[in-house]
Amino acid sequence: MKPKVILAYSGGLDTSIIIPWVKEKFDFDIIAACINVGQDDELDKVEEKAIKSGASKAYVVNVEDEFVENYVFKAIKANAVYEDKYLLGTPLARPIIGEKLVELAHKENADYIVHGCTGKGNDQVRFESAIAALDPKIKVIAPWRMWDIKSREDAIDYANKNGIEVPVTKEKIYSRDKNLLHVSHEGGDLEDPKNEHKPDVLYQMTKTLEEAKDEPTYVKIHFEEGIPKKINDEELNGVDLLKKANSIAGENAVGIIDILENRLVGMKSRGVYETPGGTILLEAHKELERLTLDKETFQYKQGIALKYAELVYNGKWHTTLRASLDSFIEETQKNVTGWVKLKLYKGNIMIAGMDSPNKLYEESISSFGDSEFYNQSDAEGFINIYNLPLKINAMMKKK
Repeated sequence: MKPKVILAYSGGLDTSIIIPWVKEKFDFDIIAACINVGQDDELDKVEEKAIKSGASKAYVVNVEDEFVENYVFKAIKANAVYEDKYLLGTPLARPIIGEKLVELAHKENADYIVHGCTGKGNDQVRFESAIAALDPKIKVIAPWRMWDIKSREDAIDYANKNGIEVPVTKEKIYSRDKNLLHVSHEGGDLEDPKNEHKPDVLYQMTKTLEEAKDEPTYVKIHFEEGIPKKINDEELNGVDLLKKANSIAGENAVGIIDILENRLVGMKSRGVYETPGGTILLEAHKELERLTLDKETFQYKQGIALKYAELVYNGKWHTTLRASLDSFIEETQKNVTGWVKLKLYKGNIMIAGMDSPNKLYEESISSFGDSEFYNQSDAEGFINIYNLPLKINAMMKKK
């Protein structure tokens, strides 16, 4: 009996040529596995294509609900953003895909998992970290670190030579990753930072600024303990809520970033990412925290958000530290319940009101008027004590 391998299969350029390449190099039984995190591919055709390319079996596993509830919403509760811009659309999907690949390897008694990540990218680390954390006995085959193919152009030539249908050409050579949270665009003319990206060529989830409506859109988002539950007073499950957020924000050209990011493997790379729904959910959540968290918790959590984003980006989802940070974050979210209204207009987001039963803002105290809870003359003694170290320092300098 041939050894079995599970191939992380998308039907894109890389994984399309991997099946015939593996069959050339190894005497393996290839089982393709497409993990559906909302990439909107015609998944029935993906399965058919995998079999046609030489796989003995193909799985299509829908994990959309789990992806949104257990990964996307956790990142929103954490306010996780990498390098001030990136909402982590790709790295959030990798740990759940890795988990499902390991589950299928166990089900099929496969000793190997194959992936199509390049040897320059972050995803090879993310997938292999998940596999190592869940079953270190499984061996990984990474063709991009082994074969003579050196570029996407070479990969297209290989596909054409072997009669393999691929969804890209040398003229439209962008590398894309899509799921319910975002779509990324890399490669091609984007590799030169001097080039302005082409919205009309790239965008799939978001309208361009020119196409966006000429009037603002108001959207009201309701949270319960940090989790988005309603949009415009309509209660929805996680997947449908994110889809609706994507539609509303995308219509208003919200959620586009063009980033030169620092990759885990040590180089910089440029990507254009569309994250429309995630952007408005994150912005609303951050504002609701301003209303409901005390100063020290709010400010400490800002540092936690940076670390959380770094862990996710670097493929360290399956770590004790990430799980421990989740425990801290869950405690902070107990009072993050309420609604935030946003005004969207041609890529811009403005706050248009918010409220919470747990708000820590009290108008009678914070207003410029009189308050029985705050005597303005009390500030004089506080300021004297607060400035004492400064006074002492000044005195010592004069000596």
